[in-house]
Amino acid sequence: MTPQDDASGHDHDHALGARTIALITRRLMPLLGLMYLVAYIDRQNVSYAKLQMVGDLGLSEAAYGLGASLFFLAYFLFEVPANVILARVGARVWFARIMMSWGIVTILLAFTQNAAMFYVLRFLLGVAEAGFFPGVLFMLTLWFPQDHRARMIGWFMIASALANAVGAAIGGALLDLDGLLALRGWQWVFLATGLPAVLLAAVVFVILPSRPEDAPWLDPEGRRWLSETLAREAGQGHTEHGNPFAALLDRRVLLLATLYVGFPLAAYGLSYWLPTVVKGFGVSNTVNGFVNIIPWIVVALALWWVPRNAARTGEQTWHIVGPALIAALALVASVVVPGDALKFACLCVAAAGIFSAQPVFWSLPPTFLKGASAAAGIAAINSVGNLGGFVAQNVVPWIKDRTSSDLLPMLFLAACLTVGALLVPVAQALLRPASGQTSRKGSGVAA
Repeated sequence: MTPQDDASGHDHDHALGARTIALITRRLMPLLGLMYLVAYIDRQNVSYAKLQMVGDLGLSEAAYGLGASLFFLAYFLFEVPANVILARVGARVWFARIMMSWGIVTILLAFTQNAAMFYVLRFLLGVAEAGFFPGVLFMLTLWFPQDHRARMIGWFMIASALANAVGAAIGGALLDLDGLLALRGWQWVFLATGLPAVLLAAVVFVILPSRPEDAPWLDPEGRRWLSETLAREAGQGHTEHGNPFAALLDRRVLLLATLYVGFPLAAYGLSYWLPTVVKGFGVSNTVNGFVNIIPWIVVALALWWVPRNAARTGEQTWHIVGPALIAALALVASVVVPGDALKFACLCVAAAGIFSAQPVFWSLPPTFLKGASAAAGIAAINSVGNLGGFVAQNVVPWIKDRTSSDLLPMLFLAACLTVGALLVPVAQALLRPASGQTSRKGSGVAA
């Protein structure tokens, strides 16, 4: 083969790869983003329903906090098994099941009668949704080569920013429907946010392909390029355990899970402190919702830029550490600086840092795991991390009650995020494969 032929073949493969990635992105990412938008709204709607629900049901703040946090406990318990099932049955069937079940549970929350029913339904909501977010992360490893994953995760997570913006806007508006058809505003919150998930489940079942080989819109040449590219990457130091649950004991998975805890904890700081700051503006429920759109617009912009810049520069560590440390500083500043406007600005910066670091972080697990082990490992990292939400919803109010301080709870959250950020370089060193390392398959714990 002449150099000209070799160059021509390289150019052809490059053009084919670009065309294939663009096609997959157009076909998959809008639907996945819409699914996440609905999921995130259904996860957050309880924070708006709380404004009326606590009084109507006679719930104490502690009882409400326990019920809200049971979602994270269920998520922790069922996320890994859910993702292993996804790897076996495929995304189409499993995602449709997830969306149908969480939509039904959300609708049932509108008819909550007492604390016990609230506890059961919040736990069932966690069971129903378990496996969705890590399932999408695993699905992306089947469709996108490593160089593209952080950007795709960034696009996917922009839906969470949009969900917070939309949820903030419609949450306040739905509360103002109080009395319509003899229903309270908090009941409308659950009904109006649960129904879209049920309807979308049918759409997902019809149009979402489980794997590239199931996609009728992907031509044979594009399918070949994707298969060869992913196979080539999988041979570069990736582990697939004989038993996927062995990934739970992989020290790399354990380290990533430990450092990830800081991100959900810090995100809770936003939901804990942001409503108080915005309330200081003295606005109605509806206007309050629209003011809360602003931080999530900032988050969306950061989610677009940070993973894109990481891909352009080839640098991962500081695209995780930098945003996390900035967010930790901004969380503390949001309590210290004078005036609600400055506090609000600090929380906007904190939100951008907390969320924009995560797409680059989530590109790390597929660099050393593949197959069902990747599904289990990703789910384990996310489930342990989201357990931080359970911890935060109980520890932060406890710190507040014991100290009567607004600063100490935020210092706790910022410290957790800082520790996580400082562990990233350690994780990067551990993830770096040894020279000459190849893919291996076995039931033992990875080195």
